[in-house]
Amino acid sequence: MVHFSRKPLARAALILTLSVLAGCATPPRGPVELNLVALNDFHGNLDSSKFTYTSVADPARKVTVQAGGIDVLSGALKAWRREDAQLIFVGNGDLVGASPAMSALWADEPSIVAMNMLGMTASSVGNHEFDQGKAELLRQQRGGCASARADKACKYSPDFAGASYTYLAANVIDTQTGKSLLPSYKIETAHGVKVGLIGAVLKDVPSVVTAAGIAGLQFGDEADAINATLPALRAQGVGVFVVLLHQGGETEEQVDQPDCGKLKGPVIDVVKRLDPAIQLVVSGHSHQGYLCRVDGRLVTQAQMGGHMLTRIKLKVDTEKNSVVDASAQNVVMLPGMFEPDANVAAYLAAVKQRSSAELSRPVAKIAVPLVGRSTKGSGASALGDLVADSTLFGARAAGAQIGLMNNGGIRKDLEAGADLMTNVGQNQAVVPFGNTLIVVSLSGAQIRTLLEQQWPGEQAEDGNLLQVSEGFSYRWDATRPQGQRVLPGSILLDGVALKDEQQYRVAANSFLAGGGDRFTVLANGTRRLDTGVRDIDAFSDYLIDRARTGKPAGSTTAAGRIVRVN
Repeated sequence: MVHFSRKPLARAALILTLSVLAGCATPPRGPVELNLVALNDFHGNLDSSKFTYTSVADPARKVTVQAGGIDVLSGALKAWRREDAQLIFVGNGDLVGASPAMSALWADEPSIVAMNMLGMTASSVGNHEFDQGKAELLRQQRGGCASARADKACKYSPDFAGASYTYLAANVIDTQTGKSLLPSYKIETAHGVKVGLIGAVLKDVPSVVTAAGIAGLQFGDEADAINATLPALRAQGVGVFVVLLHQGGETEEQVDQPDCGKLKGPVIDVVKRLDPAIQLVVSGHSHQGYLCRVDGRLVTQAQMGGHMLTRIKLKVDTEKNSVVDASAQNVVMLPGMFEPDANVAAYLAAVKQRSSAELSRPVAKIAVPLVGRSTKGSGASALGDLVADSTLFGARAAGAQIGLMNNGGIRKDLEAGADLMTNVGQNQAVVPFGNTLIVVSLSGAQIRTLLEQQWPGEQAEDGNLLQVSEGFSYRWDATRPQGQRVLPGSILLDGVALKDEQQYRVAANSFLAGGGDRFTVLANGTRRLDTGVRDIDAFSDYLIDRARTGKPAGSTTAAGRIVRVN
């Protein structure tokens, strides 16, 4: 009998197995699921705030809750990262700017630090990232203390290091260099799949930011700029594309309605012109919540202020290196839903403590507990009256006769306590931009043209009307043709009809006076004078002056300076 050793036989079997495997292709991986979380239009809302919405769970009922806060956001992200450690957290512009005082007081540095702590990977820039100019945006990205806001920069912490996430702007060109101001895209890898994050901001930034804020910059077409990044991304093996587009739309559907189909607005045109390989667009700017489909692509937005986060799932065919399915849900960030990250909660508490002494300092007593900014009906609001009056008050020494305020610059209702006393934080929440007041000369004919610019389209709506100061009034009719909606002879100053050829001194904040919100007539005003008075100072001083005279400012209704006729 012949005996064979087992070791040579085992060795031969192993060699045969390895040979067979070496001759075979790598087994297919199959579909891979990627998880993203998106936040847009945070606007420095470090703490929770009021949020009113309707849900598919009960579409007939409006729900008002306290939502958001970086502590709550941190808890949600922590919980979701336990489900997928390779989750990608992205932003979509306006992370800072038009911020509550707790962030604005420190040049928005705490909000940037908060995004770092939350593990944000990248964000498109929004229009508000340009509020303080190109140099300040680059400082927010890179860190440092050389700032146009020297009174605020590096005052919370002396060693501000900037954003650890990457700001993206595919369509913003630095005219000095002819190159992109910021990277167009960033590549992230999750579960072995390369994901191209592409950022762009609305091309109309020049119409919503002061001229000083965009000096030396050009803003190109969003879709063209996004599509132009794809060859470079494909050359690096990227087949999965996520667009972070700071432009948006609106819909009558609920904030959590899956696959909504009634989205309208400027985002639609951009999405329709994107390369077919792009199946996901995270939108922003319009402060709406939606989960819509446009030509089959998923288009999302998570309202604003951290009230919601959008959870997104991408199913990727790894053999074709492409997205085969995209789905999302908007999750309202309710306190108590998630256990906050201890470090983030401690940071929020520290910022609150540092800020509270200044922000709680009383300013002036007003006439009512709340002065609202709703413009429904005539187009005027009680708070609009108040801010326009303060604009005139702050610029009267420079010869102003009329005060104007853009409605979009009034960010929150003016809320006082039970004692009717406002404080620094409440006042700054109303007008947070820190613009100076400008006085220009306009003829009566120019003022009439300016008022007609309030309705740039065929439909005459009441949501974007200029708020006007006491003594100035007019009447308008939505049924009249575009360019003729202000009733002839109805524009009055102190009860006297304006004369076309006569010159009038008009005061507005520097954004509006520069032609912002497409009110180009103001940019053409002559004898331009920068008063150096900040809008927030004029607002507070006006409230103080009224309180001292025994006639506290504020009302629950608009004063009737703007009348809409049927």
